[in-house]
Amino acid sequence: MTASRTTADGVLADRYGRVARDLRVSLTDKCNLRCTYCMPAEGLPWLAGPQLLTDDEIVRLVGVAVRRLGVTEVRFTGGEPLIRPGLPGIVAAVAALSPRPRISLTTNGIGLARLAPALRSAGLDRVNVSLDTLDRDRFAALTRRDRHHDVLAGLAGAADAGLTPVKINAVLMRGVNDDEAPELLRFALAHGYELRFIEQMPLDAQHGWDRSTMVTADEILAALRAEFALRPDPAERGAAPAETWLVDDGPARVGVIASVTRPFCGDCDRTRLTADGQVRNCLFATDESDLRAALRAGADDEDLARRWRAAMWGKRAGHGIDDPTFLQPVRPMSAIGG
Repeated sequence: MTASRTTADGVLADRYGRVARDLRVSLTDKCNLRCTYCMPAEGLPWLAGPQLLTDDEIVRLVGVAVRRLGVTEVRFTGGEPLIRPGLPGIVAAVAALSPRPRISLTTNGIGLARLAPALRSAGLDRVNVSLDTLDRDRFAALTRRDRHHDVLAGLAGAADAGLTPVKINAVLMRGVNDDEAPELLRFALAHGYELRFIEQMPLDAQHGWDRSTMVTADEILAALRAEFALRPDPAERGAAPAETWLVDDGPARVGVIASVTRPFCGDCDRTRLTADGQVRNCLFATDESDLRAALRAGADDEDLARRWRAAMWGKRAGHGIDDPTFLQPVRPMSAIGG
């Protein structure tokens, strides 16, 4: 298949035959936590206002992805997306697109208890909430903020508003919270949440990631199996990043996203749009494609779609973390969007 033929196909295909149907949209690089594995205590140099896509620009680019490029799922991320003032309006506008994509949100949960009803009314389908510990003091040490109670309230508020299934994302760190895997699963089971453990990835602003301190998928599963019976989930995984297991014969499930030790690059179906309008064809990409400049220069939707297709065509076969030449992206996770 040639690049020119791919450009006419109307989907976000790459040279390895993968098709991106899941769009992750970062709404801001700012966050109201300072997680030790993500950014320094003083924060980061945030994007200036004029650099950020406006609400209308975000909706237009998402519309291009949905109507012209075959995207069927849209997830809003950050930084922390709940601090974006126009969030409910953005969700409502995306929900009004035809065909309507499935819409989700990844958040730290602070403010979710208050916003969940409005987001549900706007058209949000579900949420993923980050929660790495059930201990308030440990949470304060990890995030440098005493907001543990707000996250728990956000989880409950999301469930009450019908943003289900409510999923919890947890990152375990050696010597920090690696003893909490069974306790986190018990908490999720008791409240009807779906738990996903995520291997810590080299996306911190400090570039201090060390594989030796990363808790692996095998270690997480061993800790869980010490207290629970786990059976491989018979459901088709597809392009989902998490491997899932039935807990005590189900129906409850637990998942592990083993981005480092069991990469799933061959099935990746994601494309990413940063808060300043850059397309990233991989979470670990070292280059980006600028849609903001083209949009503001007057490009029509077909031109924007063509540029997006070209950006995805250049996607690498894999992230290459195990390659000796691997270079961590300059942008940290907070500026890329999860």
